[in-house]
Amino acid sequence: MLTAKIGSEFLLFGGAALLSLLAFTVLILVPALSSYGRGWEKLTAAFLSFFVLAALVAIGVAAGIVIVYNWSDVDKFLKDVGELFGAWGIG
Repeated sequence: MLTAKIGSEFLLFGGAALLSLLAFTVLILVPALSSYGRGWEKLTAAFLSFFVLAALVAIGVAAGIVIVYNWSDVDKFLKDVGELFGAWGIG
């Protein structure tokens, strides 16, 4: 029998995605659905909630792409900030 080995980073990202989806459901979707009584109002609230979720995911993906594309500049910036905090005795 063949067994697939899943890397730890995939387990961590999968867990983070599951936790984020659970938080979205509990903190945003359930209150939005419970605020309305009619079926079409609940459907509209669910659609808008998922629209907001999609927008937030898109913003996160775009930020990730910008960071990966400009990693050399980001790395230099982080090193400069680290040196600055070290000079202040913070880090």
